[in-house]
Amino acid sequence: MNNPQLNKNGELQHLLSTEGLPARILYAILDRAATFLDAGGHDEVRKVPLLHGKSIFNIFFENSTRTRTTFEIAAKRLSADVVNLNIGSSSTSKGETLLDTVDNLCAMHADMFVVRHAQSGAAHLIAKHVAPEIHVINAGDGRHAHPTQGLLDMFTIRHYKKEFHNLRVAIVGDILHSRVARSQINALTTLGVPELRVIAPKTLLPSHVDKLGVRVYHNMEQGLKDVDVVMMLRLQNERMQGAALPSAQEYFKYYGLTPEKLALAKSDAIVMHPGPMNRGIEIDSAVADGAQSVILPQVTFGIAVRMAVMATLAGV
Repeated sequence: MNNPQLNKNGELQHLLSTEGLPARILYAILDRAATFLDAGGHDEVRKVPLLHGKSIFNIFFENSTRTRTTFEIAAKRLSADVVNLNIGSSSTSKGETLLDTVDNLCAMHADMFVVRHAQSGAAHLIAKHVAPEIHVINAGDGRHAHPTQGLLDMFTIRHYKKEFHNLRVAIVGDILHSRVARSQINALTTLGVPELRVIAPKTLLPSHVDKLGVRVYHNMEQGLKDVDVVMMLRLQNERMQGAALPSAQEYFKYYGLTPEKLALAKSDAIVMHPGPMNRGIEIDSAVADGAQSVILPQVTFGIAVRMAVMATLAGV
């Protein structure tokens, strides 16, 4: 079956999901991202003229300050022209369809769209609609996928752990509602992580999770034992319907990452979180700000990874 993300030559045409992407493309993006970091060891992101004269449109139908800002910074570091659309006051709020909006933006000579939407599949719909010379990046669609977050997480893991083939990784929290978790699981599996664990209460796990090649744990102490990487997830309260949890306090008691629980992981385990963090619910401040936390470097690496995705799509 053809992958809608690849062109006829097997090159990346759109980035819609980590699912189905071959390891060679994932590694190529990670390698390219490393070239955008300052070689002096400070992990600063350099500015380059690769996308000079190109127009990148950030069209966010759903709020996300961190993701939109890092995409904007990444595009500007590549010397592109960036247009941010305030969808809440745009023509879509006046009844215009999504594809009509896209057509109008294409008429303004857009080269690339970065799309965030509450409905799963929105980025795929746009990718199928636009002309072949226009590229689409999914910046998060419903519960489906958030591929650049997955890729920046892979970059962070490789930066600190060097290899994937010898790691034990735990993803903790709201797996059910998390597009980040899906992108992480797909990427980690493709890159050859031998043991991937998910830790969550039954109410926050999708029914098919065991078919994704993961080991399921409901007890956090058991699930964290001897892991190399702990990937925490945000509680997606805005996507929950009904009472999935008794209370935030009880959730923290059983599934919040504390220094005591982290001590069960390997002594050199790293702690990650896609943000924004809910301190005292998903993660204790002593852990979030502690020596094993790589949460802030994730944000910096995210700029380099998004630069790599854009440059790869543009073929430069």
